Amino acid sequence: MKKILIVDDEINIGLLLSRFLSKHNFQVNTATSGSSAMEILSKEDYNLVLCDFRLQDTDGRELLKKIKVRHPQTGVIIITGYSDIKLAVELIKLGAYDYITKPLYPDEILNTINKALETQKAFSKDYSADNSSPVIKKGGQIMPEEFIIGQSATSMELMRHIKLIAPTNYSVILTGESGTGKESIAKAIHLNSGRKDKPFIAMDCGSLTKELAGSEFFGHEKGAFTGALFAKPGHFEMANGGTLFLDEIGNLSYETQAALLRTVQERKVKRIGGLKEIELDVRIIVATNENLHVAIQNNRFREDLYHRFNEFSIHLPPLRNRGNDILIFADAFLKSTNAELSKNVAGFSEDVQKCFLSYNWPGNVRELKNVIRRAVLLTEGNIVQIKSLPLEIANYSNTFAAEKAYALKPLSEENSHNLKDATIQAEYATIIQVLREVNFNKTKAAQLLNIDRKTLYNKMKSINLSKK
Repeated sequence: MKKILIVDDEINIGLLLSRFLSKHNFQVNTATSGSSAMEILSKEDYNLVLCDFRLQDTDGRELLKKIKVRHPQTGVIIITGYSDIKLAVELIKLGAYDYITKPLYPDEILNTINKALETQKAFSKDYSADNSSPVIKKGGQIMPEEFIIGQSATSMELMRHIKLIAPTNYSVILTGESGTGKESIAKAIHLNSGRKDKPFIAMDCGSLTKELAGSEFFGHEKGAFTGALFAKPGHFEMANGGTLFLDEIGNLSYETQAALLRTVQERKVKRIGGLKEIELDVRIIVATNENLHVAIQNNRFREDLYHRFNEFSIHLPPLRNRGNDILIFADAFLKSTNAELSKNVAGFSEDVQKCFLSYNWPGNVRELKNVIRRAVLLTEGNIVQIKSLPLEIANYSNTFAAEKAYALKPLSEENSHNLKDATIQAEYATIIQVLREVNFNKTKAAQLLNIDRKTLYNKMKSINLSKK
């Protein structure tokens, strides 16, 4: 049953629409404000939002923008009391499916809703493969269930690359820091290829020893070596017809790389201890968090193998460089964690959101997910507060508050070659660096600088570092 959320501050209109749509086999909920609508959407997915343009706390334009950022798969139809072609064009450009003017006619509403849902089929149809439940979320592309689509230019470019490369048989190198979601991108490429009904086999090369690598890649026959009690297919064989994803490819030994090169070139594999060559039809996607060009220069990675893999490359930027996508990811993890813990946390405080956008996220998306799961577990109300965040992240909030409380006045650049001025500049830079490192705790800063608090206060005053 399709789910529709009606947003209208006139209770009678919301009630009439709800009764009408319920009779036509829709599951309907209502909200009387933009804020309550966003809270409802944070807890449950809806196929469609039917929204009045004029609301007491916002308007349809602003609510549409929020819905498309937080819930891009949800369709939106705007209802208004007057016809304005320019406004209609603007709303559709912002992502609305359509625009209906009052008075409302039941047949027109039902027809518009059905058309919106028909169009949405290309974006929301369920798809099952390999015991997972990926869904089509954008532009007709099938995505892994854990895949989150951002709204930044970087995310749009990433989606474009997936759409471009997926239908081909090109080998792909995925680069980026650990935790940026390389395996999820590999799955997305596989699911949008002609191999989507065949196996997707993931292999962590970082955990392979030189002794085990041959058996894991190529398989072995019974008795091929001590401990080989049974015949075992390798990952190439298991992925035949589908996609083999090799994570942390830069960690393979040079000898293993040589054996891998032969298999990739000839598209044949022979089990250890076996005589039969097995023909391979495997697409290879590899991932690394290190610079393979440097590894090649240092003779740690074979250049010929690199060029075999590098028919196409995609770089995944770190989370700290993805702007407001961080909040989209946070909302998605909040929703999944609510389901996991049977909780109803509605969102994040403004301080938490600012903290998320400012923190450098060394563990990237993986770290963000773990932080959200911990924070939701600790949250007693319906909003995640700073106190529920890990200390190293919460301290960022304290640091930024402290920095705002100070006016950092630049020193004069006159007589820049004067030794005394140069000494003052160096002292200024050192004090500021230490203060930031200890979150503006002046006692700790004085200890690190090996001076007492009074001396630190005097020096701060002398270099124009004063409270606002």
